Amino acid sequence: MTENSDDILTRLPARLKEARRAKGLSLEAVANLSGVSRSMVSQIERGESSPTISTLWNLTRALQVDFAGLLEEANNANQIETLRSDEVPSIDNMGQNCRIRILSPPEEAGGHEVYDIRFDSDGALNSQPHARGAHEQLTVLEGAVRVTSGSAVSELNQGDTARYAADVLHSITAKKPARVFLIVKNA
Repeated sequence: MTENSDDILTRLPARLKEARRAKGLSLEAVANLSGVSRSMVSQIERGESSPTISTLWNLTRALQVDFAGLLEEANNANQIETLRSDEVPSIDNMGQNCRIRILSPPEEAGGHEVYDIRFDSDGALNSQPHARGAHEQLTVLEGAVRVTSGSAVSELNQGDTARYAADVLHSITAKKPARVFLIVKNA
């Protein structure tokens, strides 16, 4: 967290009050559920008292809200995180004659990954099996590629999409320049 503690303490009372009201609970009900006195809950909601971590933990459990969520900056729904083309991370030393741009957030690695891959002539990306149950979905944006998954092979042209197992040896090859959009979904 890059915020200072004053910012957190300013937001916390309103966040706790919002959470309590969203659950339709009275101060007395929150006190009974959390083990924190009614007067202390009221003081915290009015910003007259700063809770200890233990008190805050008890309140968040009673209100069934995310502890960290109460402390984070409000409403990211009105924000757009933009990563300019030249800022997108890429992998240039994996595969043969291909450039892989990583479009998914780093925290999604190993879960739901999204890639933009450009192949030069005779480009290839040969992959070892991913975790059991992993699948890939590939859409050809430009050119044509051959996808191999285990012993299955499919030729794809621009606009075609293939879904295939990625928990076996698999590869993407291009005889001429091509570009694909790849989604990797690990089970």
